[in-house]
Amino acid sequence: MLFRKTLAIILSGIILSAAFGFQTVQAETGEEDARLAQRARMSVLKLGVGERARVEVKRRDETKLKGYVSAAGADSFTVTDAKTGESTVVPYADVAQVKKPGGLSTMTKVIIGGAVATGLIVGWQVVKPALCDGGAQSRGPC
Repeated sequence: MLFRKTLAIILSGIILSAAFGFQTVQAETGEEDARLAQRARMSVLKLGVGERARVEVKRRDETKLKGYVSAAGADSFTVTDAKTGESTVVPYADVAQVKKPGGLSTMTKVIIGGAVATGLIVGWQVVKPALCDGGAQSRGPC
């Protein structure tokens, strides 16, 4: 009798947690979609509109668009290919990434800056002792 009650409570708990757990995942996915759409909207607004607003768009279905932002609305924006003149309306919800074409990413700039700083520090540690300890008959200040 005690075994049946315990088993019933455990099974009820598993069923309830599974039911509520799936709804939580669905809600988080919806929030993630909204967050990605908002990020895309902010990126497009930051770039602006016009032929100077060059853009590379990666959509969620892995297709890519290149061109410039010719129009931006509340729910979508238009990318026009500069070579062909073909315009494509892109809903913000379909966008995985919006970026300027070319250029270096922030992480690449940080890595290059770190490499340059490391090179300067190592160079200073190697060159200064060579000059100050009489290397190449230097009379420079130490």
